[in-house]
Amino acid sequence: MKNKSKIIISIFWLLGLTDFVANTYSIPMLAMVVKPLLMPCLSYLFLTETNFVKVNNSRLLLVGLIFCWLGDVLLMFEYKDTIFFILGLAGFLIGHIFYILYFSKLSTVPQKLKEKKMMMLLPVLLYVLLLLYILYPSLGDLKIPVIVYAIVLASMLSMALWQSQKIDSAIAKLFIAGAISFVLSDSLLALNKFYHPFKAAGFLIMFTYCLAQYLIVLGGIKIFRKNSS
Repeated sequence: MKNKSKIIISIFWLLGLTDFVANTYSIPMLAMVVKPLLMPCLSYLFLTETNFVKVNNSRLLLVGLIFCWLGDVLLMFEYKDTIFFILGLAGFLIGHIFYILYFSKLSTVPQKLKEKKMMMLLPVLLYVLLLLYILYPSLGDLKIPVIVYAIVLASMLSMALWQSQKIDSAIAKLFIAGAISFVLSDSLLALNKFYHPFKAAGFLIMFTYCLAQYLIVLGGIKIFRKNSS
């Protein structure tokens, strides 16, 4: 990895740490400045490592990052009105759809292999159903948006798991770990917001979110290199 990219990665994690400090010590203006820089930083890392080459699959990943950035920005204003939470949720939902499209175009496998792998998606379904069961009584008017989002999020993780035998195993593990981290981050956020607030929620949500996006982008960089070699 280029020295320039290593610097960008360091800046990304420094921004994430700064955001955590800003939220922990209630410095909203600092959080407002730092959080919107996270996804642009990762986008620039991806573009740097792919030499700004325009490839359809790569564009899908980048568009996903852009919508996640939009979700980040909108959620910063949820304290003003619930509509910002719904719009932020929509931003992330569209971001996940682009991740799903990106994962789906990485490779193809024979139908028999697909059938064998159906069972590995069962734990994802059970997890989402359990989470919705816990949250449902507290969702109020947000029941439908949250359920739709949970379905799309689960689909994103399922599509990442689908890659385990379609692409290089080391790269597939990055995508899977990133998708799991995303599900964990959103689950913690939902439990903290709708079920029961808990200590260290801010740190855990932000850390797993940053880790998720970083791992997905890192996987995207590695598969781009592999396909270009």
